[in-house]
Amino acid sequence: MDRPNYITPAGYSALKAEYDALFATERPKLVETISWAAGNGDRSENGDYIYGRKRLREIDRRLGWLAKRMRAAKVVDPAQQPDRSRAWFGATLTIADEDDNQRVLTLVGDDEAEAASGRIGWNAPLARALRGAAVGDLRRVMLPAGEREYEVIAITYPAG
Repeated sequence: MDRPNYITPAGYSALKAEYDALFATERPKLVETISWAAGNGDRSENGDYIYGRKRLREIDRRLGWLAKRMRAAKVVDPAQQPDRSRAWFGATLTIADEDDNQRVLTLVGDDEAEAASGRIGWNAPLARALRGAAVGDLRRVMLPAGEREYEVIAITYPAG
């Protein structure tokens, strides 16, 4: 990776919880099922065995990805942000477009982005355009729908 994987403490905890659940609970149960199915004889037509092996590969792939993301993670607590007058990692911004439509966005790690709930990844085009902005700043961003201009109305950080 050429850039740090910024993530909030809550986001890191969610990655770790998923890893732990897969590794300590789901994977051992699946290995047990595969063992049982393998003992039933012909594996070529054994649905439990075939599905189990496929699912085990999926789990192992996900575990590898989660481990890689956690190793690259740089946990940043937004509540500890010293410069609260500008939009940095973890900031919650209220922005308005040219039509005066307001949106509330929180700049989070790429692994915890969820556009439907207003959580946009730190490396998304809109987040990159808003980085370092202060209240009253105008920022232009190229989106799939075309170029838009946004004004920063408010910036808040979690209490710490």
